[in-house]
Amino acid sequence: MADEVILLDYWPSMFGMRTKMALAEKGVKYEYKETDPWVKTSLLLEMNPIHKKIPVLIHNAKPICESLIQLEYIDEVWSDAYTILPSDPYQKSQARFWADFIDKKFYDPSWKVWATMGEEHAAAKKELLEHFKTLETELGDKSYYGGEVFGYVDIALMGYYSWFKAMEKFGEFSIETEFPKLTTWTKRCLKRESVVKALADSDRIIEYVYVMRKKFGAE
Repeated sequence: MADEVILLDYWPSMFGMRTKMALAEKGVKYEYKETDPWVKTSLLLEMNPIHKKIPVLIHNAKPICESLIQLEYIDEVWSDAYTILPSDPYQKSQARFWADFIDKKFYDPSWKVWATMGEEHAAAKKELLEHFKTLETELGDKSYYGGEVFGYVDIALMGYYSWFKAMEKFGEFSIETEFPKLTTWTKRCLKRESVVKALADSDRIIEYVYVMRKKFGAE
């Protein structure tokens, strides 16, 4: 019996883009079900009753929630294909550390820079630039965050790529100017078909941001 793989996701979700990249790297075929997180469908509530959020990966009727957990799950289940996490325990621990850093430190200021105004906006921009600098330093002269191979941390951060243009626009800064190594890295990642196909259009993201800014009272 063939695997049944379903992805509940919403097109602007940076987290869902990660899962799409991982599935593509592994060559896993799946059914995509567009699921607006603001509209709690019965399937979403059934598959993710705790957080009620997307993305949800459903493998043979069993749900896997949270994108970083999904990346590890995909890597372990389809282990005969491209390896996402390094096998070395120390390198694996470092990959998990930096992916966790991206989620815990990067996410909050990355949306506040376009969703807030005044002092809160200024503080978010300052924090976001500091975290970009940290990521730039960690990348250094490596081709990818794990060294020479595209992997776990690269997928974790490239999930945000479609939102970079919105961050720049509303934060009034240039990633290319201020973080040249990170820019070179993104261009390298964009050569991968798995990445390009997973990403949402950046201009469409900006249109979506304008709608959300009104929702958050930032317009």
